[in-house]
Order: sequence, then structure tokens, then C-alpha cells
Amino acid sequence: MNTKLIDWPTFIGAFLILLAVTVPLILFPEAGAEVINMANTFMTTKLGVFYILLGISSLFFLLYVAFSKHGRIKLGSREVKREFNTFSWAAMLFSAGIGSSILYWGMIEWAYYYQGPPFNAVPESREAIEYAATYGIFHWGPIAWAIYTLPALPIAYFYYVRKKPVLKISESVRPVLGKLVDGPLGVIIDVLFMFGLMGGAGTTLALGTPMIAEGVSEVTGFPVTMGLQTIIMLVATVIFALSSYSGLQKGIKVLSDVNIYLALFILAFIFLFGPTIFISETTVSSLGILMDDFFRWATWLDPLSNVDGFADTGFPESWTIFYWAWWLVYAPFVGLFVARISRGRTIREMILGTMLWGTLGCILFFGILGNFGVYLQISGSFDIIAYMNEFGAPAAIIEILNQLPMPWLIVFIFTILALIFLATTFDSASYILASVVQKHIDTGEPLRWNRLFWAFTLLLLPLTLMFIGGLETLQTASIVAGFPVIFIMFLLAWSFIKASTHDLKAQREYRTAVIHIERKPGRK
Repeated sequence: MNTKLIDWPTFIGAFLILLAVTVPLILFPEAGAEVINMANTFMTTKLGVFYILLGISSLFFLLYVAFSKHGRIKLGSREVKREFNTFSWAAMLFSAGIGSSILYWGMIEWAYYYQGPPFNAVPESREAIEYAATYGIFHWGPIAWAIYTLPALPIAYFYYVRKKPVLKISESVRPVLGKLVDGPLGVIIDVLFMFGLMGGAGTTLALGTPMIAEGVSEVTGFPVTMGLQTIIMLVATVIFALSSYSGLQKGIKVLSDVNIYLALFILAFIFLFGPTIFISETTVSSLGILMDDFFRWATWLDPLSNVDGFADTGFPESWTIFYWAWWLVYAPFVGLFVARISRGRTIREMILGTMLWGTLGCILFFGILGNFGVYLQISGSFDIIAYMNEFGAPAAIIEILNQLPMPWLIVFIFTILALIFLATTFDSASYILASVVQKHIDTGEPLRWNRLFWAFTLLLLPLTLMFIGGLETLQTASIVAGFPVIFIMFLLAWSFIKASTHDLKAQREYRTAVIHIERKPGRK
């Protein structure tokens, strides 16, 4: 087992900080949860404007880079070909960035907006229906993928253009921080990223596992118990550990391709055998509403809620700011992964491709899954709201699928899809965590034992917290820990512009010098 390549301060630091959070939560769950929830409330209510500004700024910055001279830069030498075809590339980035959460929220998020709409709209009104059908697409749309894509710029640039065999967030801010990244500051930057990712992974587990358990219960008849959920976590871990161990080409790529094919089948089935016309018209109408109100929603903080006499909706804090914080926690990880799989593409292709394919995939899920649920509710076919409020969202999701033809088959495929979606997020996460704690990756792949270690580490701590009922607290803690990443994102953008501008200038000066020499009198 080769240990010389391991960056031990980062490796041990990330593991210790996670233990430093989870052990007190195990010993003092109520007091720890109270402190973390207070910190989360402070972050979202007092500092929410920073998250909102980050979201809209990331979108504008990436569009500028894509259509500027920087967008023409190729990730690799001129003769290098794309490492993955467009389908597999899109499948991997979508599976890594979204995971089984898209099945959960795509199916049920509209119900929360329908009951508690933004802008003081009347709950369960016609206006609330429009918000319910559209706001999910907004939260999972261009700004989400812009936040994801921004870290990929400097990481991909240094890895493929400057040929630095390192996949670290700290290395990507070297143009700004210089030698400071070689000291404790660099370790802190990488450790914060890793902790946020492991906590964010807990969020995915918390949402995905109960939903998968409900599906397994529906198909097999086994009751939903803690034991069943534990088995599901273990099976998912074995799948993504084997996938991560096999590497990008043989494991993660294959699993992501299978994942997308199953997802397309589910979407096509619901579209064709559900209320096809309603789904089509509502989705198109939602896109129109979104384009009309996009910047209003992207900057809405409900300032009147801070004034006496005005109702406090709490909507921006509970949804938009929370989502931007959640994307922010995952952003360095997804950015690292997108950077790693984008060899042979230009910066423009990487930016526009990630934002386009990511957004399109989310439109399909929310447009088809979500609007199928909306139709069942408003047509009176099935009272999803009442069912959800009584039995919980995971059970409601499975019951929605039971309204389709051949429900047993659809629930079975949906459950398999959710399990694979969970695995594809975690195999990518363990791959990237292993990459971050290595000093360099000369072979293009992190060490196999390193990948396996982080694959099982991603399971063990959330599993422990699930047994004591503290998993939600870990999710909240990861959102709080993600706040410093706002400033790291700024450094990443600055580093990319500084490095690429310097290199483009040097290339122009070199070409000018060559042309000048070739034009000298007497030269042939």
C-alpha cells in the first residue's frame, strides 16, 4: 500500500474535523443540535444576501468567460481528443451533481410550494399552482449549475493546461494566495471543502435512503425499519465502492450511463401514460414564467419581512438561500469532478455544456415527475398533500407511482434507479475525496485503497448519526461550514482569470516575437 503520495495533514485533518462534529452530537445530541440550528438560522437570515449575490454573480461570470477569449482555451494539447463522448460526459456530470435527490424533490417539491407559496400568494390557489410547477426548475436550474461549474474553471485549467498533476481546491487558488497554500491555510481550504462534501452527502443519504426503503417495502412487502434502511445503505456503499475502485472508464462511466438510460425510461413512461398534454403544456408554461421572472426570483430576499406589520413568509431562507448554500457545499466536489472528465473540451464547451445539460435534465425531471403529481392533486385523482402530511414524503412518492399503469414494475425500476443514483453520486464523491488528499495524481487515478477508504467513510458516520436521529443536524452543520466556501469561490474565479490572462498574454508576446524574427531581412 503506497502511502508516500498521501497528503497526511489534509487526510487526517478532514477526518478529525468530521469526528469533532459528530462525536459531540452523539454524546450531547440535543445541545449540539440547538447550537448548529442557531448558527444555521443566523447564516440564512442575517447573511442570506451573500448567498443570493453569489448565485447571480456566478451565472454572469461564467457567461462572460464562456464568450470571451478565455472560452476558446482547450483543456489539453491541440491534438488531444475528448476523453468521453458527450452522452457519457453529460451522464456523469448530471449523476454526480444531482444524485437520488432529483427523484425525491422532482416528485414532491411542488407540494411544499403549493401549500406555502412565495410572494404572499394564497396557498392552493391558481397562482400557487404556477409557482409549484415552476420554482423547482428555478432552484435546480442555471444558477445551481453555475455554482457547480465555477470551481471547475481553475481546477481544469491547472490540471490540463498548466499540467499540474494535482486535484486540490487549494492548488487552484495559488495564483492569488501564492506560497500560503503550501502551509496551514491550504490545508484549511481543502479540509473545509471535504467536510462540506461529507455533510452534503449526509443530506443525499437522508433523502434517498427512506425513499428507497419505501420502494423496497412496496415491492417485497417488508416493513420499513431501521434495519432495512441500514441494509440499503450498505448495498449502495458496496456498489459505489466497487465503481470507484474500478475507476472512471470501467466503473463510474458505466454506472452513470446505466443510470441515465433508466431515468429516461421512467420519464418517458410517465410522460406517455400520464397526463401527457397537461405535462407538456404546464412545463412549457413554467419555462415562460421562469424566463419572465428569473431575475426577480434570483434576487428576492423578502425585505419587508423585517418590518413590523408585514408577514414573514420565510420562503427565501427556507428554500432559495438553503438551496444556494447546498449547491455551494457540493460545488468544489462537482467542479473537481467536471474538471477531471472534461479533457479535450474547450472552456466554453465545459461551461455551456454543464449548465445546459444539467439544467435540461432538471427541467425534464421537474416537468414530468412534478407535474404528474400536480395533476393528480388538482384533478382530485389522488390527494397527495393529505397523504404526505400523514405518512411522510417518501411514502407519498411511492404512492404517486402507484397511480400509473403496471405500478409494481414502475416502483421496482424507480427503486433501482434511486439506488444507482445514490451510488453514482457517492462513487464520484469518494473518487474526488481520494484525489484531494493525494499530493499528486500522475497516473490520472487516485490510489485504489484511498478511494475505498473514503467510500466507506462516507457511509459510516452518516449511518451512525442515523441511528441516533442526528443526521439532519449533520446536514445543517455542513451548510453552516459551507459559508467560508463563498470566499473560496471568489478566490477560484480570481485565480482562473489571473492565470489564464497571464498565459494568453505570454502566448501573444511569443507569437509576436516569432513573427518579428521571421520577418527580419536576410531570413528565408
